Amino acid sequence: MTEQRIDSSLMTLARRASAVALASSALWLAGCGSTVKLDDPKPAPITTSANAPTPTPAASTVAPVEATQVDPSALPADLARVIYFDFDSYVVREDARGTVEGYAKYLNANKSKHITIEGHTDARGGSEYNLALGQKRAEATAKALGLLGVSANQLEAVSFGKERPAVEGSGEEAWAKNRRAEFKGR
Repeated sequence: MTEQRIDSSLMTLARRASAVALASSALWLAGCGSTVKLDDPKPAPITTSANAPTPTPAASTVAPVEATQVDPSALPADLARVIYFDFDSYVVREDARGTVEGYAKYLNANKSKHITIEGHTDARGGSEYNLALGQKRAEATAKALGLLGVSANQLEAVSFGKERPAVEGSGEEAWAKNRRAEFKGR
């Protein structure tokens, strides 16, 4: 008799659990419902004098885009143009400290000067991953300069990922030279 009561109680509990699950699913689906009718035509846009269409000119009036030119004389000649990173890392290494401090002194003394920091990676890994890692390297270098007092307005961090290797080839020697951040005057 006790076993029948336990079995009956378990069956009742299982039915209640199923009912609760069904009810909560129904409520969830009802919350996802939309009252937008898909076959209703879109209303015509309201035209005012402010947003009236203007005639398209025959020739393009768009100015050509000019890329910022790198100015090698914009950087001090006595500082290295490149710092290197360890594999899969964007931590500025100790051996780059002198270079970073040199750029910080230069930029703090020349507030009108601007530099671009280009982040690069070796050829291993996917393009998206390497673009992100290159950006992190450039931003980590910019942050190190910022901690030394350089204005963020003087810095631009960009990534080229693995697209612009300094050294072609595979192997640790080539890869180590491609894991870098480059300083460019602008």
